[in-house]
Amino acid sequence: MFGMLNVGSFILGLIAWSLPIVNLMRDRKHATQNWVGLSMISLSACGISLCFQILSIYHRVTIKDWSALLDTISAIAVISSILLIVTILLNAITLIVYRNRSVK
Repeated sequence: MFGMLNVGSFILGLIAWSLPIVNLMRDRKHATQNWVGLSMISLSACGISLCFQILSIYHRVTIKDWSALLDTISAIAVISSILLIVTILLNAITLIVYRNRSVK
C-alpha cells in the first residue's frame, strides 16, 4: 500500500504540470472562464503530491528502513523541489497571460 504513495505522487505531479499547460493552449474565447479553478487544482495536486512523499518518508522511518531512506532522500528532495518550482512557474505564467487578456 505504501508503494502506491510514490505512484500517486508521480500521477499528481503530472496533473500539476499538465493543467497549466492545457490552460495556456486553450482557445482564447473559452479560456477566460475557468482558468483560476484549473490553476487551483494544479497547485492542490502539487501539494498533495508533496504530502504523499512526506508520508512515504514517514513510513520508511517508522519501519526503520534506513538504507532505503539514505539511498532515496537526495533524489526525493531534488525531484520535489523541481516539482514545486515548475508548478509555481507554470501557474505564474498562466496568471500573467490571463491577467493581460482579461484587462483588454
